[in-house]
Amino acid sequence: MVRYGLYLGCNMPAIRPDVEKAIRESLTTLGLDIVDIEGAACCPAFGTFYSVDETSALAVNAWNLAMAERLGVDLIAQCGSCYSTLKIGRHKILNGKLDVVNKYLAKAGVKYEGKSNVRHIIDIYRNVIGPEKIKNSLKYSLEGMKVVVQNPCHVLRPSKIVGFDDPERPMAFKEIVMALGAEIPYYEREKQCCGGAGGFSKRDKKANLEFVKMKFDSMKEEVDPDLIVVSCITCLMHMDNIQEEMKKAGMIDYQIPVFDYSQILAICLGKDPDKVARISTIPRDDVIKRILENKV
Repeated sequence: MVRYGLYLGCNMPAIRPDVEKAIRESLTTLGLDIVDIEGAACCPAFGTFYSVDETSALAVNAWNLAMAERLGVDLIAQCGSCYSTLKIGRHKILNGKLDVVNKYLAKAGVKYEGKSNVRHIIDIYRNVIGPEKIKNSLKYSLEGMKVVVQNPCHVLRPSKIVGFDDPERPMAFKEIVMALGAEIPYYEREKQCCGGAGGFSKRDKKANLEFVKMKFDSMKEEVDPDLIVVSCITCLMHMDNIQEEMKKAGMIDYQIPVFDYSQILAICLGKDPDKVARISTIPRDDVIKRILENKV
């Protein structure tokens, strides 16, 4: 059984613990041995430590990787920002910063040797578990349902460091969603950012709403999906919450339920929706009911 350490980040355990439950249930059901990384800290995302002191940020980054290294595992991250921060940080550490960060870590009796790495959860589902095993493990499916997927921006670029898919035509995420039986039609703004990254939504709310509205209008008019599937906690929270804001502002007159991939997978694997997909702004009941009527 392959062992991995689950890196939770900040938002998931604090705001969307049902996503954490869904990840644990899904990965273990599909044969992975998931261990907790005791002592894990903030990743730390580029908008925090890095803007003040890159060396200190890399030391915190190395701390997380060293905690995984002690257990002899690589990390799995779901948050796009956590993944790219840890992945790019590791790249910088192993290309000239290892001795520097280990001077920091030595004060706590810790050393990072560069053995442990980090992988995004899409990469794990696609390239470790595989679409075929996912498909063969289902109790329910998304047969007859139209889905749009939102790739996390930070898992695509810089592709030479973080990438495990084609940044211009990413297919890994689509393949694991299609393994659930869903149809994934193309729409024009498919590759547009969710609008939640980098503090954009807080710096200029009006501009953010207008930016996101273009994306939602495109998917509604061109696809009219039953649901949106994401694989990043920022995408999940922003695309779920922003619809309510746009509706209150009179900008849209529709709503599209948003799920994390692990949530929709867990339901299709027969897990209790009240435990793995309980928290949302946009109601999900109709989608969940349809899934539970689609027995494999």
